[in-house]
Amino acid sequence: MTTKQNLLIIGNGMVGHHLVERLVEAGACEHLTITVFGEERHRAYDRVHLSEYFTGRDAESLALCDADYYDVQGVTLKSGEKVLEIDREAKHVITPQGRYAYDHLVLATGSYPFVPPIEGRDEPGCLVYRTLEDLDAIRAAAEHATNGVVVGGGLLGLEAANALRGLNLDTAVVEFAPRLMPMQVDTDGGALLKEKIESLGVQVLTERATQRIEKGEQSRLRLVFQDDKVLETDLIVFSAGIRPQDDLARACGLTLGERGGVVIDDHCRTSDPAIFAVGEVALWNQSIFGLVAPGYQMAKVAATTLTGGEARFGGADMSTKLKLLGVDVGAIGDAHGDRTPGARMFRYLDPLTQVYRKLVVSSDGKKLLGAMLVGDNAAYDTLLQYYANALELPKEPASLILPQGGVAPTLGPDALPATAMICSCHNVTKASICSAIDAGASDVGAVKSDTRASTGCGGCASLLKSVVDHELTARGIEVDTSLCEHFAHTRQALYDIVRVEGIKTFSELMKRHGNPHTQGLGCEICKPAVGSILASCFNEPITDAAHIPLQDTNDTFMANMQKNGTYSVVPRIAGGEITPDKLVVLGQVAQKYGLYTKITGGQRIDLFGARLEDLPDIWAELIDAGFETGHAYGKSLRTVKSCVGSTWCRYGVQDSVGMAIRLENRYKGLRAPHKIKFGVSGCTRECAEAQSKDIGIIATENGWNLYVCGNGGMRPRHAELFATDLDDDALYRTIDRFLMFYVRTADRLQRTSVWRENLEGGLDYLKEVILDDSLGIGDELERQMQTVVDNYQCEWAGAISDPDKLKRFRSFVNDTRPDPSIIMTSERGQLRPA
Repeated sequence: MTTKQNLLIIGNGMVGHHLVERLVEAGACEHLTITVFGEERHRAYDRVHLSEYFTGRDAESLALCDADYYDVQGVTLKSGEKVLEIDREAKHVITPQGRYAYDHLVLATGSYPFVPPIEGRDEPGCLVYRTLEDLDAIRAAAEHATNGVVVGGGLLGLEAANALRGLNLDTAVVEFAPRLMPMQVDTDGGALLKEKIESLGVQVLTERATQRIEKGEQSRLRLVFQDDKVLETDLIVFSAGIRPQDDLARACGLTLGERGGVVIDDHCRTSDPAIFAVGEVALWNQSIFGLVAPGYQMAKVAATTLTGGEARFGGADMSTKLKLLGVDVGAIGDAHGDRTPGARMFRYLDPLTQVYRKLVVSSDGKKLLGAMLVGDNAAYDTLLQYYANALELPKEPASLILPQGGVAPTLGPDALPATAMICSCHNVTKASICSAIDAGASDVGAVKSDTRASTGCGGCASLLKSVVDHELTARGIEVDTSLCEHFAHTRQALYDIVRVEGIKTFSELMKRHGNPHTQGLGCEICKPAVGSILASCFNEPITDAAHIPLQDTNDTFMANMQKNGTYSVVPRIAGGEITPDKLVVLGQVAQKYGLYTKITGGQRIDLFGARLEDLPDIWAELIDAGFETGHAYGKSLRTVKSCVGSTWCRYGVQDSVGMAIRLENRYKGLRAPHKIKFGVSGCTRECAEAQSKDIGIIATENGWNLYVCGNGGMRPRHAELFATDLDDDALYRTIDRFLMFYVRTADRLQRTSVWRENLEGGLDYLKEVILDDSLGIGDELERQMQTVVDNYQCEWAGAISDPDKLKRFRSFVNDTRPDPSIIMTSERGQLRPA
């Protein structure tokens, strides 16, 4: 019987864990006894999404495996056991608990946050942003703080700034370089990035060298800069870069780089053949790779070598696609254009939509060498494929970054070679995906399971789906577009069925058109989708007995559930116009029920912290004062934002407030595949930001210009000009047709912007249907909208007058007492979740 060899892995981060997974897959446990040492008490967790720890996720939800994964696989995990020393001569590692022998050793110790040698950096309130324990310390410090400063304006610094902002701190970022993210963006991109981040309320100070940190006068701490200017703050987070965690390697005499990092060869071996290094601690070809994807590739190489296979690490693409503080930033290849002689550059800058794009191409214009994106990453996947696969560029390369009616350039899956890298985290090529499909994978889920594609950072999800769908179709395999297992129809088909057959309940639809081989109860996909369709067609109250089982929590209780189990109350304030008397009522209600109040970007007042059992009483008072539901909980019209227009503004050419109120009152009952927002500006100065809305209206001397299919959010999109100089009636008629056509043809949970991008024929087709009535359905669309308008009812008014509906509003079915787990604390004079 062969004796198993001992493999010790120091480090249980993302790369160390991935190494274990690769070893398990390769059957290494048959001949290796694997022990993993994790310095943290938590098992491996997702550092890529670490900032989500401040938005409701906990250590368990961030964990990369189940709690029993290591035990089940026969791997020993020693969490919270720090390795103090490596004895290479005896081939032992030493911890406070003892000595452990090894035949093979892997260093996966990662990196540590670099703290500049600033006098006073050890003052209380000076923290770092790297681990869950660090974030716990930041959260605790923020409890007694009103403002915070991040030292470092790179990727990690902006993540830290986002975390402080999420903790309701006034936040500033201090960067030594002339611009933010100097490694990823150039001067123009940095200027735009700074502008966008400052617009979010984060102060940005560049070209600032902190000389010392001392106790403050108004705040706990004070940063003193090179010009003796000062910045006071309660909390400082250092996020000025990382350094390889190579102390163990240094102490045991392994070869290190001049600036740190354990030198490895192409097999990830160090200068000691028995010791490997992977991830951010490893130095390959004088380079440290600070992204997870290269670390995963190293782990794969090390696992293959340790199990007797042949694999080599040959470097990694450091292209990155990020969303920092809600701002898109993308960098591909030689984004600065300073690594290739003769490189040519194309730049596009739109200061109004705050978008910057840059292409770096070869001297003959045929190959993409690099790209830079700020404000919009829609073109990233396409540009990455041109770069990674050395594909020949279009005759006019600038077309890839110039505006194209708001639609990102695309590169069809058929244009990608077999070697195209689809998922860089797990090194999955198009060929690997094709092999999985040929082996029997028949949908995206199966391909993900077989190849691990899109199970890392998830950035390749949309590209993966398009490749899988294309390859399935090419093989004659029908791509399933069913809404779910209960209905073999798309949302659009179900809408047509409901409308044509006059079906008014879920049970009737399931009986006539549901899958007979499934239970008729429905699921979390089809129930809300059908509920939305029924509301769009007939506008019956969603709280009726036949419809309430279809609603999610927010629609069920007609309020948005917050993270501590309380709810928000959002009355409609049409067009943002409100009388002093109604303002007083909102204040009185908020005081009476202890609600947190906030004015939103949509010109409404949100009241947060309402207990479930208080919602009917709160709404009874609001309705008695003339308010009605604001539908903030529904996939429906949310707000119509307006400027003051010609009524007050000397630049206004039309009454934008009056128009906004009329539009909001007309469409306030409309349920749709996704939420809808309007904006109405009284002149071209655009104070209502109408061009970032699903429906944007801008006044002209002759009427109204109509813009469609814009949105803010995670993927901002500029609305497109659809019609000009419309009078009031023509405006209503055009919007009626547009919205109802969207409701009829969009997919579930699809914003108007995404619907527009996927619409065959694009904007021209949409104009033909809506403006020219090319399908002959204009009158029908208008009638359908009028039905919705005529049948509008305030859902809360109906609920508080119906005793049966009010029975739902209690925390416990068998007890009328309030939920004792809801605990609030005071901050800035208001209550918030403890």
